[in-house]
Amino acid sequence: MKSIFRTAVLTASLLFASHAFAGGIDDLKAFVAQVHSARGDFVQHQITANKNASGAAAIKAGGTQSGNFVFARPGKFIWAYTKPYDQLLQADGENFYVYDKDLNQVTQRKLGSALGASPAAILFGSNDLDKSYNLRDVGVKDGIDWLELTPKSQDTQFQQIGIGFKDGTLAAMELHDVFGNVTLLTFTNVVKNPSLPADAFKFTPPKGADVING
Repeated sequence: MKSIFRTAVLTASLLFASHAFAGGIDDLKAFVAQVHSARGDFVQHQITANKNASGAAAIKAGGTQSGNFVFARPGKFIWAYTKPYDQLLQADGENFYVYDKDLNQVTQRKLGSALGASPAAILFGSNDLDKSYNLRDVGVKDGIDWLELTPKSQDTQFQQIGIGFKDGTLAAMELHDVFGNVTLLTFTNVVKNPSLPADAFKFTPPKGADVING
């Protein structure tokens, strides 16, 4: 009996250790490989970097936006801002659309040029991460496993991207652009591999909307 108990404790310890030392890189690779679709909610905080009169960087908190998302790999997603105003970013696998409700205007362009090596390509694409980014585990903070991605290409608007996972589920992102601005995203109510209708990502311009090819 004692032998069985010791074996059970050892097995549990090994399972815990394998999770504890998995790290953000393993979490991200598992997310890309195993999560073919997902939906959830997000909150987005903007932190703006400006220079004061002396030329030193001055950090200022920007606005907060929130909404919901759904995606299916490769390259199909809906990213919908609902507060404080409505704006829709949508891709059907071939084209990328931005719909501004207040202006009743749609901007359309080819998906490849729109995603590129952007953070959206990490979440919604099927790219080879090691080809586009240098990946580095940066440890655990507030129960979230973080990793850092640095683009290998200089032709990108982001200097650094942080991604956090909690219990293997996408929890947060930090986007650092070339101007020193930071976008913070937190994700909640994430459902992995939900059943989605075949036409879930079909985009039809609203009646009367101006359509601009970007």
